[in-house]
Amino acid sequence: MNRTAKDIILIIIGSLIFALGINYFAIPNRLSEGGVTGITIVTYYLFEWSPGIVNFILNSLLVTIGYRFFSKRIIWYTIVSIIFSSIFLHVTVDIGKEINSDTLLAALFAGLTVGIGLGMIFRAGGTSGGSAILARLANQLLGWSVGKGMLVIDILVIAGSAFIIGQEKAMYTLVSVYVGAKVIDVIVEGTNERSAVLIISSEPDEVLDQVTNKMARGITVLEGKGGYTKADREVLYLVINKQEIVHLKKIIEAIDPDAYVTVHGVQEIFRKGYKGTLAKG
Repeated sequence: MNRTAKDIILIIIGSLIFALGINYFAIPNRLSEGGVTGITIVTYYLFEWSPGIVNFILNSLLVTIGYRFFSKRIIWYTIVSIIFSSIFLHVTVDIGKEINSDTLLAALFAGLTVGIGLGMIFRAGGTSGGSAILARLANQLLGWSVGKGMLVIDILVIAGSAFIIGQEKAMYTLVSVYVGAKVIDVIVEGTNERSAVLIISSEPDEVLDQVTNKMARGITVLEGKGGYTKADREVLYLVINKQEIVHLKKIIEAIDPDAYVTVHGVQEIFRKGYKGTLAKG
C-alpha cells in the first residue's frame, strides 16, 4: 500500500505538471502536441472546447477499447492519470500568456514541462492513455512495433494540426515533442547511462582481477568457443557506467593490447543489485 500510495502521488504531481505544460506554454503560444493531447488542443483552437473534458472523453473511450492489452495495475494507474490530468487541464485553462518574442523558447519549455509530467507518470507505472493504447492496437492489428505506432500517430496528428496552427507552429511543435521525449527518457531511465562490455582476451584471469580490484565491478565469466579455431576460451561480461569506459580500456590495453572488446548500450537493468553497484561508481 505504501508503494501504491507513492505511485499515485507521483502520478497526480506528474498530471499537474503535464497540464501546466499544455495550458501555460503550448496553448497560449498556439503550439500543438502529438497523439490524443494534440487532438485535444486542436479541438480547443477550433471550438474552444475544454481540453480537460475532451481529454477525458477521448482517453476513456480508448481505455475501454484497449484495456485488454495492459495489466490491471497499468490500467488502474492509467485511469488515475487520465482523471487527474483531465481535471488539471480543465482548471488551469487560460492561465498562460503568449511569449511574443520567442516561440522557440515556448516550445522548449512546453516540451520540458510536458516531458517531466509524463515522465513522472511513466516512472510510477502508468501511461498517458491515448497514443500508448492506439500503438498497442496497431501492434495487434498491423504488426507494428509499439514505438513505430506511437511515432506514426504523433506525426499524423502534428501534420494535421499544421492546417490549424500553420506550418511554422507545427515545426515548433516537433521541437517540443522531441524535447519532451528526451526528458521522459531521462526521468524514466535516469541520467546514469550504462554500457554492457564483452571482453575476449588471452589473459582473462588478469583482466578479471584488475577490473575487480581497480574498478570494484563484478564480472560474469561466460564459456565460449572460437568459431574457426574451435578452441575453448573465457568471455568476460560486465555492465558499467558510460564514463568508466575509458578507465576500462586503459586496464585492458595494459594487460592485453590485442584483446577483442565490444561495447553495447544498455536500455534498462532490472536486477536491483546491478543498479545498487552502479550507483556507487
